[in-house]
Amino acid sequence: MGHRQLTATDGFTFGAYEALPAHNAKGGIVVIQEIFGVNSHIRAVVDSYAAAGYAAIAPQIFDRSEPNVELGYTNQVEFDKGLRIAFKELQMPNTLLDVQAAIKAMTAHGKVGVVGYCFGGLLTWLSACELRNVAAASAYYGGGIATQATRLPRCPVMMHFGERDAHIPMSDVETIRKAQPTVQIFVYDADHGFNCDERASYDSASALTAKERTLAFFDKVLSFDDEATIVSSPK
Repeated sequence: MGHRQLTATDGFTFGAYEALPAHNAKGGIVVIQEIFGVNSHIRAVVDSYAAAGYAAIAPQIFDRSEPNVELGYTNQVEFDKGLRIAFKELQMPNTLLDVQAAIKAMTAHGKVGVVGYCFGGLLTWLSACELRNVAAASAYYGGGIATQATRLPRCPVMMHFGERDAHIPMSDVETIRKAQPTVQIFVYDADHGFNCDERASYDSASALTAKERTLAFFDKVLSFDDEATIVSSPK
């Protein structure tokens, strides 16, 4: 496990954190960060997927703005910086190029699943709809998905939301349900960021249940011997 470099198709080189399982990988997982960068929490998520038998990687999608950004959860200045980079400085087409590079790296280990949190939850949905070689996607509390709800996913998708999330009202979740009847949507008695044990909103029971559902989902879809589960057509 450790740091590696990836190169997008436009030639941009950026960092990533990767962890490999002790034995042959069951597939590859791309972990997409929150607005706080590839920090200690995201590295721990990558490690947890490796412990579950997957090769896993978290691309540093903020590198196009500033290399090696790692932000905490309690400082307002850092929070504002993460928001600025994610929603003002990054250009979505380039960000998706970086995610695609991470997906390509993980295809060396079999079929690839994408999982993302917060800003990464939105990117997970966009990856399922736009990118190549995504076999399954699990999006956690992705703000903005409701505004992109009419897109067509190219693979099976699962989503997780917190009922007490002030950033994503239940009306948004219902919008997604109506637009995407084939997407598995789970709502937990939790707040935004419930998966992150470094945040005050962490909810261990919800995090465990969502992780169990995601792993069962990936175990089923990524091991299924049917190339139809992967759409490899270009963007």
